[in-house]
Amino acid sequence: AEEPSVTSADGIDLIKSFEGLQLSAYICPAGILTIGYGHTGPDVYRGLTITEEKAEQLLVQDLHRFERAVRETVAVPFTQHEFDATVSFTYNVGEGALSSSTFLRRINSGDDKATCFREEFPKWVNGANGPLPGLVRRRDAEVELATQ
Repeated sequence: AEEPSVTSADGIDLIKSFEGLQLSAYICPAGILTIGYGHTGPDVYRGLTITEEKAEQLLVQDLHRFERAVRETVAVPFTQHEFDATVSFTYNVGEGALSSSTFLRRINSGDDKATCFREEFPKWVNGANGPLPGLVRRRDAEVELATQ
């Protein structure tokens, strides 16, 4: 079977539902200027507004980056939904976090994949002052997608 290399509609729906859509730039909980479906970068500035179509374009561009990170760091075969869940996770925590994670080390060492998702993803739920309910729900949804 062909290795999944792009996020499926299920994965994109999950990402959209947790990122939410904002057509005006805002400061996210981490203190970063953000727009669209959680898009950040030097192109985002105070007062920026975009269309929903532009938000979709930014999401697709951002997904390419995170899909590449998952393809390049995960050394074991993934199902489409395992790939989707890992892209959603990486979209949220960043490529650096994925590449240095115990999740990646365990997955690549051949540990049972479902166990790795169930045990490692829920560790990534903390904001500055402890667990954030939205991140708890997101990790639960990612684990469910990966292991269904």
